[in-house]
Amino acid sequence: MIKPFAPVYNIVLNREANLNIFRLNTRKVFGSFFTLLLIISISCAPKEVVHPTARPAKIAVVLGAGASRGFAHIGVLKVLEANRIPVHMIIGTSAGSFVGSLYAYGFNAFQLQKMALAIEKGDIVDLTIPDNGFIKGEKLEEYINSTVKNTPIEKLRIPFYAVATSLPDGQELVFGKGNTGTAVRASCSIPGVFRPARINEKMFVDGGVVSPVAVDAARKYGADLIIAVDISADLDTRQPEGTIDTILQSINIMYSKLAATQIARADIVIRPKVGYIGSAEFKKRHEAILEGEKAAYETLPNIKAIIDKLKQNGQLTE
Repeated sequence: MIKPFAPVYNIVLNREANLNIFRLNTRKVFGSFFTLLLIISISCAPKEVVHPTARPAKIAVVLGAGASRGFAHIGVLKVLEANRIPVHMIIGTSAGSFVGSLYAYGFNAFQLQKMALAIEKGDIVDLTIPDNGFIKGEKLEEYINSTVKNTPIEKLRIPFYAVATSLPDGQELVFGKGNTGTAVRASCSIPGVFRPARINEKMFVDGGVVSPVAVDAARKYGADLIIAVDISADLDTRQPEGTIDTILQSINIMYSKLAATQIARADIVIRPKVGYIGSAEFKKRHEAILEGEKAAYETLPNIKAIIDKLKQNGQLTE
């Protein structure tokens, strides 16, 4: 027997099935659509930019040549220290190597000043019969080594480099390790005044012959900010008295001319006004220290401006 409502029943069933299929497909479509929107929104969301860590900046203090005028370096260091200017490296030539080695060992600037005012010429000068020089240099070497307790250069508290000139080729040699007193002696061996220093069968004289203010050496060893102290720029206008005074004054003129090239590549240049102090005037050391302080204070705003910028860039901490 055929049911009279079967076709209608089948149509209703088919319609319901189709509706369920439509609903299912609709859910799938909307699900896929929202998934797509979520992916797009995530990919387009602003991402945190990760900047590479800035390399810490190295600050070098370059102390130049200038015999007794080198006491001015102590005044400069006093000002830098008092204003918390970090020093990561010291490059010294001649008198600059003498002061620089002691500071690198660990003496603060005020201790250096006390030592400078107490030192006697006889503590570091050993006069001899002129034979390739009036001063042997042995006492200077012994003074440095005893003061730093025979600490070699590579073990000083602050990385330190002493600049000398090799003979006969005239090459710049930078001592970065080995006997501290020997390196300082070589760096301080002013031609005609000191006998050349002998190291491993080689002869060395004052580094100022080639690099009175060794800015390039500081850059070579990784310095980012170079504070150079030039004590040869202010020339002595007086007439020299005696042989040694004539030699020292002539050499200081040479230093002044040679320094100009490298000085131009320094970031900060400090020029103590020590022209009235003769290169051999040991007794005017206190005046030289004061001149160093004055010159450093004049450049201090520029130094602080660069330091602040390095801190803002994350290259320098307190």
